[in-house]
Amino acid sequence: MFGSHLSIAGGLVNALTAAEDLGLDTVQIFTKNQRQWKVKPLDDAARDEWLAKLDELGWRDRTVAHDSYLINLASPKDDLYAKSIAMMKEEFGRAAALGVRYLVSHPGAHTGSGLEAGLERIADAYRVIYDETADSDLVLCLENTAGGGSTIGRTFEELADLRALILDRGVPAERVGFCIDSCHALAGGYDVTTRASAGGVLDELDRVCGIENVRVLHLNDSKGALDSRVDRHEHIGEGEVGLDGFAAFVNRPELESVPKIMETPKGEDEAGVPFDTHNLGRLRGLLDPQTAGSA
Repeated sequence: MFGSHLSIAGGLVNALTAAEDLGLDTVQIFTKNQRQWKVKPLDDAARDEWLAKLDELGWRDRTVAHDSYLINLASPKDDLYAKSIAMMKEEFGRAAALGVRYLVSHPGAHTGSGLEAGLERIADAYRVIYDETADSDLVLCLENTAGGGSTIGRTFEELADLRALILDRGVPAERVGFCIDSCHALAGGYDVTTRASAGGVLDELDRVCGIENVRVLHLNDSKGALDSRVDRHEHIGEGEVGLDGFAAFVNRPELESVPKIMETPKGEDEAGVPFDTHNLGRLRGLLDPQTAGSA
């Protein structure tokens, strides 16, 4: 199940139309301008148009939203913490109103307070957020990070510990999963450069986090080298991950029905062919016959 992060410029539904035109199986969006704290209310007509197209495509079980990069639920600063909680509530509400199944979020950065304090801060925030979204079946997907600065979530252990803390606060297990990004994994120190090494990383992920809890994949090649802590995405097969590494992700049986979202550079080649088309073709070309037959 392959998708891409697509723009909602000109209207929410445009992302679904573009995904259909590209021959994708799903889509990821920002539900609003992700670089602004001020948010206009979700337009009813735009919502209804989106939902009608979503039902036409039959994608209610697979669409993905990504939260704002401004949010930092690990912040020790009370003012930013409060703004981040309020913004995350907005993200949850908008995603739920749009019938989105998965909401991807970077855990946060402790900015000097320490890993343990940051993890506790995030877990406390989600207790508050979930108290107000109990009627939703939206799944929060904690995303692994490249590990720059004081960001939390570089290791599978940090992700697992955070999920456990959130569940300890009474949040239902079925509403908290993971999003694993191939670029972030490589930059964070996990060798996913060959099918064998990437398979080993997925085995480790299963052992630490439970691969059944991986609800979304971000398939991005990496400009940064192994363990560089540099989060810069590249076209599939043109970076440090390479095609052989991606073969492990797309053929892993447990991940077959998981949305696999490309966040690779946008644009077109000289012939006017979208880069997403090239990247999608490369990923589908890696499918083993038995996997391709069931895709």
